[in-house]
Amino acid sequence: MTEDTAIQRESMDYDVVIVGAGPSGLAAAIRLKQIDPELSVVVLEKGSEVGAHILSGAVLDPSGLDALLPDWRERGAPIRTEVKSDNFLILGPAGQMRVPNWPMPPLMNNHGNYIVSMGNVCRWLAEQAEALEVEIFPGMAASELVWDGERVAGVVAGEMGKNHDGTPGPNYEPVMELRGKYVISYVGVRCSHSKHRHTTLGTLTRL
Repeated sequence: MTEDTAIQRESMDYDVVIVGAGPSGLAAAIRLKQIDPELSVVVLEKGSEVGAHILSGAVLDPSGLDALLPDWRERGAPIRTEVKSDNFLILGPAGQMRVPNWPMPPLMNNHGNYIVSMGNVCRWLAEQAEALEVEIFPGMAASELVWDGERVAGVVAGEMGKNHDGTPGPNYEPVMELRGKYVISYVGVRCSHSKHRHTTLGTLTRL
């Protein structure tokens, strides 16, 4: 049941509901379909398209992708610009001073990593997921959780037009509940249901 049982919504049932089409959410969807192609998996993304809410520039360690999709190069992944060198600078009012690389911890060494647009990487991951018959719904935010007793049973997708007290307003648009045997959340702390996370994290990731 939802927190507001007075609102009737249509529902769709899946084996796994994933909230957030970032690199983690898409990788999870791909891996689930690799393990069991018969699983029904859906990914919700609040952005107008996959990658719309992703930080554009990043340095990517490809080891995770090597394990998930070993042939990512042959698949045309947008990962091509290798890191050539690392420079560490201390900035101050008088200018900058170069810091030697040798005292830096290993995690600061980007040898073998790539400079990428994570938005483009996510769009490419979405294509790989859809090729495995993962359903991806962009432009649909998870506005609240669906509960079945103490278990998180799904999310409300794209609901709009509620009053401040949670009741339907004059422009209310009921969308639907996406229900899953498992619900996994890969969203930031500012998401609309993050206030519930401290009580639901164990259920959300119980795979």
